Amino acid sequence: MPQVIAQGQTIECSPKTNLRSCLLRNGIELYNGGAKVINCRGIGTCGTCAVYIEGEVNQPNWKDKARRSLPPHSPTRELRLACQTQVLGDLKVTKYDGFWGQGSQVVWTPKG
Repeated sequence: MPQVIAQGQTIECSPKTNLRSCLLRNGIELYNGGAKVINCRGIGTCGTCAVYIEGEVNQPNWKDKARRSLPPHSPTRELRLACQTQVLGDLKVTKYDGFWGQGSQVVWTPKG
């Protein structure tokens, strides 16, 4: 079973589990500020669940690529939308600041 390390927790999940679902189900604060209330609930249109991932995940799908190509995101930044990401192996997840998680300051790291 893959292990996801995020915000000081180590979570086991089944292969191909949706990363957003895995994080939220385990009490991880995935959204910054008002994005906790105003987000697309996992359909890949808002971009507020953007995270930096180290580890094995699926290739970005068209929704992930399309949303991250629009401001305030940048297609050259190595972020992924948690809602469009499948866990394929062990992961370390980092969340950045900004409403869309696009900022430069770390909100939380794998260790906490």
